[in-house]
Amino acid sequence: MKKVLIVDDDVDIRKVVSKLIEKSGYQAMEAKNGVEGMGKVREDKPDLIILDMLMPKESGIRMYHELKTEESLKDIPVIVLSAIPKKSFLRSQKVLDEFAGQSVPEPEAYIEKPEEPEELIALMKKILG
Repeated sequence: MKKVLIVDDDVDIRKVVSKLIEKSGYQAMEAKNGVEGMGKVREDKPDLIILDMLMPKESGIRMYHELKTEESLKDIPVIVLSAIPKKSFLRSQKVLDEFAGQSVPEPEAYIEKPEEPEELIALMKKILG
C-alpha cells in the first residue's frame, strides 16, 4: 500500500486530509511540522508528501527545499497545500536557491487552502497511479 505523509500544524486539516488519503486507498502518515516531517520521511520514505507552508519548527518552505536538494529524497513527489499563494512560495524558493546555490524544481502540484477534497483526491491518484 502506498504511503502518503501529510505535514501540517493544523490538527483538523491533518484529520480531514488523512481521511481523504485512506478513503483513496492509501496509508496516511502525519507530522505536525517540518522537523517531524523530515524525520518521518527519512524513517518511512513515503510515496507522496502533502505539505503545508506555514508551520512552527521549520516551515514547509524549508522542508520542501531540503527534500528537493537531498539526493535520496528529491524524487518523492510533493503536493503543496497552503494558504500562501503559489507565487509567494516560488519566490521564497528562489531566495533559498540563491543562498544554497542550487535550484529546486516546482512541486508536482500546488493547492491553495481551502482545498477541494475532489481536487486533492484526483491529484493523489494521478501522481500515485
